Amino acid sequence: MTRRSCTIYVVGITCAVLLAVGIGLFAGQVFRTLMNNRLKKEIVLVEGSRVFDSWKKPPPPVYMQFYFFNMTNPKEFLAGTKPEVKQIGPYTYREYRYKDNVSMVANGKMVSAYNTKSFVFLREKSVGDPAEDNITTVNIPAWAVMNNVKDSFWKASMVSIWMNSLKSDLFTTRTVDELLWGYKDPLLVRVAGTKPEVETVFGLMYKKNGSNDGEFIYHTGEQNYMDYGRIETWKGQRELTFWRSNYSNSIVGSDGSAFHPLLDKDERIHIFTPDLCRTIYMEFEKDVEVKGIPAYRFTPPPSVLASKEENPDNEGFCVTPKECLGTGVLKVSPCRKGAPVVASFPHFYLADNKYVAAIEGLSPERTHHQTFLDLNPTTGVIVRAHKRAQSLNETVFPVMFLNESVEIDDASSERLKKLLLISNLVSNFPLVIVGLGVILLMVFVILLCRARKQKFVMLLYVLNVPLQSSAEDDTAYSPVNDKEKEDPQNGTYIGLTPKANVEA
Repeated sequence: MTRRSCTIYVVGITCAVLLAVGIGLFAGQVFRTLMNNRLKKEIVLVEGSRVFDSWKKPPPPVYMQFYFFNMTNPKEFLAGTKPEVKQIGPYTYREYRYKDNVSMVANGKMVSAYNTKSFVFLREKSVGDPAEDNITTVNIPAWAVMNNVKDSFWKASMVSIWMNSLKSDLFTTRTVDELLWGYKDPLLVRVAGTKPEVETVFGLMYKKNGSNDGEFIYHTGEQNYMDYGRIETWKGQRELTFWRSNYSNSIVGSDGSAFHPLLDKDERIHIFTPDLCRTIYMEFEKDVEVKGIPAYRFTPPPSVLASKEENPDNEGFCVTPKECLGTGVLKVSPCRKGAPVVASFPHFYLADNKYVAAIEGLSPERTHHQTFLDLNPTTGVIVRAHKRAQSLNETVFPVMFLNESVEIDDASSERLKKLLLISNLVSNFPLVIVGLGVILLMVFVILLCRARKQKFVMLLYVLNVPLQSSAEDDTAYSPVNDKEKEDPQNGTYIGLTPKANVEA
């Protein structure tokens, strides 16, 4: 066997092995499984893990924007005219959030923490000064007091007298700072004289600057990666007590700050939000990209705040059978100490048209009023998010809506892209092997073609030899004389002489 033949055999065998191994590894997802198992071990809530420090203190900046609905015709409305509002905002605050009092519990299988938030005003990102800008809106404390005494004629009469003496109307004009962070309401002060448990200060964000929502206990994800960041208890409770069904009172999913890796488009993302006093869910909407990072966008479907007729599971959120609101709104009074507060998406996005039609100046738009989460499916990291919610009084009159947003910072983005690159390279390594096999296959084919061509040329050469030897040669063997000479030492010999010309 020639050296060329050996080379062809070696290349052919190597090519076959690479193709077989590469295709087998790719079909079996061996390297992808190894990488996924590595991610499952790395993305856990334990000291020293890749994500623990960023979970305790998230590096991307979070912004909280407040928009107010300024009432432009309060007197005309009280006289029977359709109310008109004008949106004013944003008033933007940098939100600093971190996990406080972090400790491992349940023999290291779970972690306890408090979610502390604080806010710092950003004038350059706001439309005005919250200490000076005034907003005319519904007087929520007055509505709350009236709602509490509506079943008693004598109490209602007393409250009416108090309101007249204090000149407390159904609408009030306050600064943005007062509406957000609180002001001492004269009517509440009067009520507290007979009921000391009544809070005399009212504010939509009162006591929420530098405070927390209570103790959360989370699963670390070590036992099951699907449990990463999942809430076990909130304030020591496994379920709520505000609502009328087990489904409505369930505490499911995470707190919205952590999601398990290896997300699937078909799964529902569950988030428990203390602000809404309930668990909501999100579903996959579309693929997006943020700063070069691929992500799945999850959004709340209409069924989350649908009426009990459209979604029977929501019947448990009715405070009483007679207090069931329509699609798109949720009465959160049970967890707000009875305050007449209703929540919805901004401008009644995804709500019944009747709510939008009842007030002039509202225009729900998907782009500006949709809540969504953009999650990297490999790691579960939040690369962009917008939480948008609206506060209303019980008569479903919009007061304010907020836009809590975050987008991954450049440094975190670069680190995540490097991690994803490594993950993709390792997961797709079998394709590299297949590629090398394909290259060797091409080399094998070329060598084989050349070998066959060379054999064909040699065959032609062999076939041409008899044709050339059939012609008469210029020399011939002939004896030197009639009798061959014999050499006693060397034997008989024949002399070689030019062939004579026959025709001569």
